[in-house]
Amino acid sequence: MPHVAIVARVTVHEGRVDEYLAAFVPLLEQAEKEPGTLLYAVHRSKDDPHVFWTTEIYLDDSAFTAHSASEVHATATPIFTELIARSDFMIGETLMAKGLER
Repeated sequence: MPHVAIVARVTVHEGRVDEYLAAFVPLLEQAEKEPGTLLYAVHRSKDDPHVFWTTEIYLDDSAFTAHSASEVHATATPIFTELIARSDFMIGETLMAKGLER
């Protein structure tokens, strides 16, 4: 069964970057406790300090569902809605990777 892979790109409202990054702390702490969350990373563009993307890889659909259904995720969603000016995301499957066991 392929891993569930998610890439989300967002532009954060001017002056809200610190809040945006702080909102990820509980999500990363939660991800550390989830055996099915294989990768949960936040990245920032070198060209625009308000543009970020996350990379998430889950063992399977059940692991993705568990993460998405967590209380921490539910609490973070309205916070991110307020902080993000624009976003787009893609959900797919990992076909090849270095560092992930199949």
